[in-house]
Amino acid sequence: MNQTIQELIAFLSLPQKIIITMHRDPDADALGSSLGWASYLAGKGHEVTVISPTEYTANLRWLPGIEQVLIYEKASDQGKCKRKIEEATLICCLDFSALSRLKDLGKVVQDAQAIKLLVDHHLEPEHFAKWMVWDTNAAATAQLIYALVKEMEGNKPAQEIFDKGMAECLYAGIMTDTGSFRHGNVTPAVHLAVADLMLTGLDTSRVHRLIYDNAPLSRLQFLGYVLSQKLVVLPEYRTAYMVLTEAELQKFNSSTGETEGIVNYGLQVENVVMSAMFIERKGEVKISFRSVGSFSVRDLASTHFNGGGHKNASGGRSEQSVTETVATFLRVLPSYQSELLSVD
Repeated sequence: MNQTIQELIAFLSLPQKIIITMHRDPDADALGSSLGWASYLAGKGHEVTVISPTEYTANLRWLPGIEQVLIYEKASDQGKCKRKIEEATLICCLDFSALSRLKDLGKVVQDAQAIKLLVDHHLEPEHFAKWMVWDTNAAATAQLIYALVKEMEGNKPAQEIFDKGMAECLYAGIMTDTGSFRHGNVTPAVHLAVADLMLTGLDTSRVHRLIYDNAPLSRLQFLGYVLSQKLVVLPEYRTAYMVLTEAELQKFNSSTGETEGIVNYGLQVENVVMSAMFIERKGEVKISFRSVGSFSVRDLASTHFNGGGHKNASGGRSEQSVTETVATFLRVLPSYQSELLSVD
């Protein structure tokens, strides 16, 4: 057992006031790992508050415990969030490596007096936390939370540690961050963790259905529009990209989260190894990048679009117009052509 975990166990031997937070626009890994960790800590007698910097998507509203999550950007929650953070003795930062990923909540967390714990699997973490459980080889932060809890509990069988709700939360994070177990980050440890969680009675097909097969008709119609009208393929760069303006989002009444995962469709096109999606919303452009094989979209995102993430799945943001942002993307593409063409 490493020193960080030993110190954490000693600290948690007494009741604490704990905040758990995650990156803005949280996905299933951010929320699932946070809610699973929150359930475990609450079961140990701690006072636990989960705070998301921004709203989460509709397909995650079923996650056990999500009704207790506070949304910092909501005016009705902000005062309570600040008060809870001021009173906290421990702030757990899950699934992000830089405080800027918390949007406006970042400065509040940075200034807080509480001890900070970072649990994450992204590259190049900022060193703002006293304790770090960090492993870039992990497929998901939910996998790290699973391993952390198991170690803290002396590797007891899963059914003696996790209840079904906790298992659902952690499985949701692992499943989505591995692309339903098809990405290159899937290791034997991933499958062993899931097999262990299934001993709780976890229904994996139910979790998959609630996340991926639970969309309103409007979302499917929107997807049809994007794929038929907005998908551009550049064979000379083995690249596909899509651009959505704020006007188009309003036309289809597309809420935050309804664009989640659409970028992956670009990789289904024959011979494409990189897919990008540009979304104009609330005065900025959010960019999603996906790739296969050896091509690192993380390098592209961090170099040109104030972003980062993983080698094959990264994001970025731009304060330029959507037209200028796409123009920048098309301008830098030639410098990556040889790398894109060499992917097996």
